[in-house]
Amino acid sequence: MNRNPVMPFIIIMVFGIGLMFLLSFKGLGDAKDLAKEKEGGEKTEETESASASPEDIYKQNCISCHGDAYQGGVGPALKGVGDRLSVDEVKDVITNGRGGMPPGLVEEQNIDAMAEYIHGLK
Repeated sequence: MNRNPVMPFIIIMVFGIGLMFLLSFKGLGDAKDLAKEKEGGEKTEETESASASPEDIYKQNCISCHGDAYQGGVGPALKGVGDRLSVDEVKDVITNGRGGMPPGLVEEQNIDAMAEYIHGLK
């Protein structure tokens, strides 16, 4: 019984073309969802983070540099920062950045709560 040596390649080609069509239709559906979000129809992840707690903001934006236990790493340790800086100075660092820390990591409406949170770490 002789098998055609081209048959496996044909099967792979058919699956590949089918996958292309499947992903194309998936992309079309995603484009409609993105257009709906752009018009303000649904809440995006960014708008949900606008009302997030300071601890959630820390986990999302700060943990990679300042560590999971505020011990520091790439950035300085945040434990005891309230002993060295006032709340206003912490706000200034969050707003404008310092050293390797870029500005704008925390949205304006969350800066006050975040500064209080960081200032209170012991």
